[in-house]
Amino acid sequence: MSLFDLIGDDGIVITSEKNLTVDCALDLMCSVLIKNKKVDLCYLEAIKQKHKEIGSYYVLAPKIAMPHARPEDGVNEVALQVTIFKNGVDLESEDNGNVYLSITLAAIDSDNHINTIMALSELFQNDEDVEALIHAERKIDIIDILRKY
Repeated sequence: MSLFDLIGDDGIVITSEKNLTVDCALDLMCSVLIKNKKVDLCYLEAIKQKHKEIGSYYVLAPKIAMPHARPEDGVNEVALQVTIFKNGVDLESEDNGNVYLSITLAAIDSDNHINTIMALSELFQNDEDVEALIHAERKIDIIDILRKY
């Protein structure tokens, strides 16, 4: 199973919006998961609440975020959503700067998503593919990259 299998054809959002607030960016990063009922609205609220408590815990590296909450916070089905911020978004990460690539993770338990985390880790370590995702103009280009992982 590739990362694309957990994302699907409509699980990719590309936006050129500028000056998004953290809450608006998080809304966008969970929008398809909520629309497709992969997660409940309370999942998004849990991510926002954790951000208020401890900051941008989900910004993993320069340009990359992986928002997530606990499975019991409203996950209905294992899924991912990719969001590309063409103009970057400030998620208040002092160490990592603006985020351009976000992959929102919805896992149903702590064990079954290990392979997904390993695939995401492999992707995030491939600077060439991360840059290609960020600069992709078409969803098909993003899909082609995600199918490799």
